[in-house]
Amino acid sequence: MLENIKTDVIRIGRQAQREGLCKHKAGNFSILDRESGYLVITPSGVDREALTTEDMIVMDLDANVIECREGLRPSSEVLMHIAIYKARPDLISIVHTHSKYATVFAALNRPIPPFVNEMMALNNADQHIRVAPYGRTATPALAENVAATMKNADCILMQAHGAVAADARSIDNAYLKACYIEEMAEVYHHILTVTGGEEPPLLPMEEFEQWAYPKEIHM
Repeated sequence: MLENIKTDVIRIGRQAQREGLCKHKAGNFSILDRESGYLVITPSGVDREALTTEDMIVMDLDANVIECREGLRPSSEVLMHIAIYKARPDLISIVHTHSKYATVFAALNRPIPPFVNEMMALNNADQHIRVAPYGRTATPALAENVAATMKNADCILMQAHGAVAADARSIDNAYLKACYIEEMAEVYHHILTVTGGEEPPLLPMEEFEQWAYPKEIHM
């Protein structure tokens, strides 16, 4: 069931591990098939390099397991994925990472402000990378806090935890956003190190609102 989707989730999970956004068995990844109403999510506690399509878990949005190989369980963060999909009917993919610099600011409970124009690629309404309030791992409280913070944002941090990126088109785009989160967090960290903690100049909202593809280009 949903074999192509399973393959895509595994591919992105492995890429995240190889590129350092998730080490060891941390993080989780999912795609929601809106047609069937089923999501495919990575199992709990399995190294992504060893994953096969038979290991992937199929569930519905009521947290019922539809398909699961014996001995495996869905990621313990599946309640968070379900809550996000319910809160944001436009989304079809979620990438949850524990990337290093993003987790630094998550642990500090410190949002990342819009200091470069690449922030617009994150599809966050106010251009900040906000921090979802703390919730214990794998609890409904965490799921609710993250889903509420993502009402108007595709990319956030989770207090004392990591980062979440989502997308309405593909898991590849969600993963790209996760990479942007880590890049922005690293640059912001270096700026604060260089300035001794002084904030960089921030871009006004008008810079993001008025962006347009150059009309001088003729296709």
